[in-house]
Amino acid sequence: MMTETKPTTRPSRTTRRAAANREAIIDVAEALLVEGGLGAVTVEAVAERADVAIQTVYNRVGRRPEVLVAVAERAIEENWRYMTPAFDSSGTPLERLAAVARAYVAFAQERPRQFELLNTPPEERAAVARIADKVEAQVGRLADIVGAGMADGSFVCAVDPSVAATALWAMMEGVLVLGWRADRKVVDATAIDELAGFAYLTIVNGLRPR
Repeated sequence: MMTETKPTTRPSRTTRRAAANREAIIDVAEALLVEGGLGAVTVEAVAERADVAIQTVYNRVGRRPEVLVAVAERAIEENWRYMTPAFDSSGTPLERLAAVARAYVAFAQERPRQFELLNTPPEERAAVARIADKVEAQVGRLADIVGAGMADGSFVCAVDPSVAATALWAMMEGVLVLGWRADRKVVDATAIDELAGFAYLTIVNGLRPR
């Protein structure tokens, strides 16, 4: 007996226009973030740059926390574009670990404002939960690499791979956040490269068999 296939309902012109307006507003918010950091992203600034009424921003995206959540969602997607090829790369566990470290450093240096946003998320449950999910997923993939290295004898680790992966992630992140700290601990990109390289060597030496 043949089943009837229902035609796909195409979104109305009004719905498509509303979606396009929302994306345009988020584009502006993202540009403000890149240009001036988190403090530059306000509803008023977004409305002025997008040449729309403040109420339009409220209607299409929301208030400032929702705007930052939307920008954070994009930052997460951008971060995955950097990290996924590294996690999926071939080679030994050590080579894959190096690829992941390079990708994470590249994201932090090439997308510093997005990196800052993901490390200082807006006080909004949705943003915190999504970013936590991203970190958990990436630490899980890093744990898989550590586990593979333990299985083939490349790495020696006295703790569970997930614990080791969390520690490794925290070490790299701790170095990279120095690039945007607004105090005397802030360091330039060259120093960040050196510190990240040292952190990576410390990680690798700690995992290698004696």
